[in-house]
Amino acid sequence: MRLQTSAGGEDWNRSAPLSTTPAIKGDASAMTSSDDLSEAQRDLWNRVRARLKASVGEDVFTSWFARLDLEEIVDDLAHLSAPTRFLCSWVQSNYADRILEAFRQDSETIAHLQITLRVNGQARPRLTPQPAEAPQADAPATAAAPLAPAMPRLIRDNTAQKGDALSGSAIDQRMTFETFVPGGPNEMALGVAKQIAAAAANNTVTFNPVYIHSTVGLGKSHLLNAIAHAVQSADATKNIVYLTADHFMYHFITAVQRQSALGFKEWLRRVDLLLIDDMQFLQGKSATEFGHTLGTLLTGAKQVVVAGDAPPRDLEMLDERVRSRLSGGLVVPISTFDIDLRRAIVQRRADQATARFGMHFPVPVIDYVSRVVVSHGRDLDGAVNRLVAANQLTGELITVPLAEKTLGDLIRSHEARRVRIEDILKIVSRHYKVPRNELLSARRSRDVVRPRQIAMFLAKALTSRSLPEIGRRFGGRDHTTVLHSVRKVEQMIKDDIELAQEIELLKRMLEE
Repeated sequence: MRLQTSAGGEDWNRSAPLSTTPAIKGDASAMTSSDDLSEAQRDLWNRVRARLKASVGEDVFTSWFARLDLEEIVDDLAHLSAPTRFLCSWVQSNYADRILEAFRQDSETIAHLQITLRVNGQARPRLTPQPAEAPQADAPATAAAPLAPAMPRLIRDNTAQKGDALSGSAIDQRMTFETFVPGGPNEMALGVAKQIAAAAANNTVTFNPVYIHSTVGLGKSHLLNAIAHAVQSADATKNIVYLTADHFMYHFITAVQRQSALGFKEWLRRVDLLLIDDMQFLQGKSATEFGHTLGTLLTGAKQVVVAGDAPPRDLEMLDERVRSRLSGGLVVPISTFDIDLRRAIVQRRADQATARFGMHFPVPVIDYVSRVVVSHGRDLDGAVNRLVAANQLTGELITVPLAEKTLGDLIRSHEARRVRIEDILKIVSRHYKVPRNELLSARRSRDVVRPRQIAMFLAKALTSRSLPEIGRRFGGRDHTTVLHSVRKVEQMIKDDIELAQEIELLKRMLEE
């Protein structure tokens, strides 16, 4: 199996060796299974995890610490396990001191850390393995030898167990083509994704590169995960790399710092299928490097699939040549979900809850949720989960009144909310990644002018402010500038369906 994620492949990452630990004697206090941890040790590990999350932040914690398990505590050593060799090596090389510090705040006796590979829920090797027979009373305790460093490498044989790669990746097991809910807004993207997966499994390339874009929560990541699953299932020998843009940046910068950038580049260029998610976050030298990698992969007829929240032309952080490369492939938008697709998603989630918990979702409840929760798919999932939790915790039947009471913050109020120009500036600045001060400045570059015009249009549409007052709030402009912007956006909405949907989404965000 060769499914790789985050940059867990070739030994471009010259990780430092695992810290050498003293000889360890198997004693009665040593844990022999994660399930055998005492309550005190579970509490200790939970406190360590909480400190790490507070120290490094939610994103870093999820990437590097969330999948670590405490296996045992032996004398002065804490033994953790990780699901991939890469994660073992990376955490040991980059975060061992931080983890030890978190342990020492509760237990000063812990002086060493060991991280080993976990396969099928079991760490290998155990520092204190269960003996096949009861040990002889007079048998001398044997010392466990320090483990050799687990260097990440690109697997080139077919002997890897099928479960190893998937369990050791950031690929979401639930995100397959079978669990993807199709509908009008995402029908084209789903068809393209399936065609890519079939072609890649058969060593052919149809569209290359493929760029899927939409606003948040409409299924881009699901499709990338589904492609990886489908290709891996069809041909376990394929080199598949799934990277989020921030991981690409992080690992490229780290490789440069460790003077192993060349190895990182060569490793990426040997993949069969490269999937890059959240392209809008790629910037700086790593964006330039992605451009070089993209060119090499396309020249070698390797499949590349990229997902982002804006069309290639709007990715201002990328070099013009990279944007041109992406635009020259197949660009596939996913539109805002319509009522039919929202209802299909809610029905699918309700059916799953019914099969699992035996509860009943009446048709009026499904209709109500799909009508009032209009933001994106994750909120629809969250709405069903909340109703399930309410039913389980209170025993109350799932009804429309329960939905009204439980989903209050997910439901867009039908009463007109007072929208302020300051709210518009904040939302537009965040959505288009343009600093608020630049929206108010005299800059005339395209990446600033268009968001500024949209912000003025929203101010006219959603507030009671006059044109001169809006102009004053936008850096002292006169009313004719505001009027020109409003008319310009009105015309663009007529000519560009995607822009119309985008502005409708901004309106909903402001009115929520």
